[in-house]
Amino acid sequence: MKNKFIVIEGNIGAGKTTLSQKIADDFNAKLVLESFEDNPFLPKFYEDQERYAFPLELSFLAARYKQLIKDIEQANLFHSFTISDYYLMKSFIFAKITLADDEFKLYREFFEMVRSLLVKPDVLFYIHRDLNILKQNIDNRGREYEKSIGVEYLSKVTNGYFHYFKEVQDFPVVIVESDNADYLTKSHYNKFTQLLNKDFKNGITNIKIG
Repeated sequence: MKNKFIVIEGNIGAGKTTLSQKIADDFNAKLVLESFEDNPFLPKFYEDQERYAFPLELSFLAARYKQLIKDIEQANLFHSFTISDYYLMKSFIFAKITLADDEFKLYREFFEMVRSLLVKPDVLFYIHRDLNILKQNIDNRGREYEKSIGVEYLSKVTNGYFHYFKEVQDFPVVIVESDNADYLTKSHYNKFTQLLNKDFKNGITNIKIG
């Protein structure tokens, strides 16, 4: 595998974690999953976003940075590559949505300090799905603290990702249109995994599966 660090990103409910886990199992990859369920501010944020947005985003930034430094930048002799279901820029995208302007200005100073210290992905795949599909997936998995997530918020997240991707010039971003894709089926899964070892140019590439 020539792509040694692969990221699978997506909006809430896109299926990025399930896909990352399956790829790691099938290809003996080192798996890095975001430990969001351990964040004590997350349930509080969904109840009172204005009050808890800033501590939530700072805690996510610190946790993601520590995990990525530990799990990605350390050499691993037992796996052919590393696959993660998130990247640090996720912190920037969500913070820009949730924080007030003065809070985001302060937050950005912290973000820029840590961003330059991390290795960049060899390729980042963004699983793009229709907002209604995302909402249905969120409802189906039944997490109590996600019940308040609506289509309007999901739309802001999607727009945040796309706005950020337009500025990316130092690694490839592959937007995979996946409205009709089920990566638990063999045909769609195989089509996706064929992309893992391909060379992509820096910036945005669009691909459709399903």
